[in-house]
Amino acid sequence: LEERCIIARRSSGSLDEGNADPQTPAFPQLEFKRHTVTEDYKVTTQVLGLGINGKVLECYCKKTGEKCALKILSDTPKARREVDLHWRVSGGPHIVRILSLYENFHQGKKCLLIVMECMEGGELFSRIQARGDRAFTEREVSEIMHDIGSAIDFLHRMDIAHRDVKPENLLYTTKETNATLKLTDFGFAKETNLHKSLETPCYTPYYVVLGPEKYDKSCDMWSLGVIMYILLCGFPPFYSNTGQAISPGMKQRIRLGQYEFPNPEWADVSEEAKQLIIQLLKTDPSERMTIGQFMNHPWISQSMVVPLTPLHTSRVLTEDKELWDDVKEEMASALATMRVDYDQVKIKDLDTSNNPLLNKRRKRPMPGGAEGAEEADGGEGWKSGV
Repeated sequence: LEERCIIARRSSGSLDEGNADPQTPAFPQLEFKRHTVTEDYKVTTQVLGLGINGKVLECYCKKTGEKCALKILSDTPKARREVDLHWRVSGGPHIVRILSLYENFHQGKKCLLIVMECMEGGELFSRIQARGDRAFTEREVSEIMHDIGSAIDFLHRMDIAHRDVKPENLLYTTKETNATLKLTDFGFAKETNLHKSLETPCYTPYYVVLGPEKYDKSCDMWSLGVIMYILLCGFPPFYSNTGQAISPGMKQRIRLGQYEFPNPEWADVSEEAKQLIIQLLKTDPSERMTIGQFMNHPWISQSMVVPLTPLHTSRVLTEDKELWDDVKEEMASALATMRVDYDQVKIKDLDTSNNPLLNKRRKRPMPGGAEGAEEADGGEGWKSGV
């Protein structure tokens, strides 16, 4: 495994130097183990997360005792694509690493199992929220965006678009201050060199609902703009309406690029940061900044000269913790809704809905919504994939 990771790192180096033929696979051979995962790992019932295509369970390596994450996917062409693309980029900068792959039968179904490094540091925004009184600065946002950009840069050089870059998919390796931020969940990733551009819209409508245009790598750039915006102020640029997967008003605001930099949250943020966001949130994908331009932008490439301006982000995220949870639930709902033609979905009219941003400003109570918990399968019922 270590040898394969070294090969992957070497491959990434050759790509960064521009020496690799983009048509030549520069990644290790996809290898599935067919003996049962429980021979190598103790699988628990603890659910670490729910990905697009499957759940993630806690597990422990029997040889080393290392805590890992086990993603369980039903063996489908879509799951095979996810595994293939994630495997190719595993070992790249700021990308969650795959340790082992298995083909097993679980509860009578053929499954693909991905054993990954366990990201014990939790989600990006949860970490910022937990800072308390410690100042969160514009320079730190620059450093975080450089890390996320490094992951996207690696993917795009490999002709892969992630298409689901969102807060929940950005996790820290540990709870330590020097932890590494990494991108995970390749459930919607696609190769971009098979066609000139992706034929289907990016299925994160919270970030991308620009209509029938063809999305490719520019989808990820749009997501970078939204995440950067939230990091700098604590709330997103575009809001849907609570309880509704996606509203006509929100679609229109995104299509027209209607967002603001309201005070007091944005009063002290540098003009360079605002201009960078504007370049990322261009409504025309062809006008949007590329990852190369993003990584070469002085605000990203020269973090040490970005001002140490304290931001409102931590306070806003803490004060409106329940609102943030609602926004995340809304985003998850929007993901499901966009799998069908959203024009055919009956959606509550904008005028009769609640706008979370306005409610937050007015400090009105938000309507609640229970999210159903998903039970873990546990570590039993595994059979080898013969």
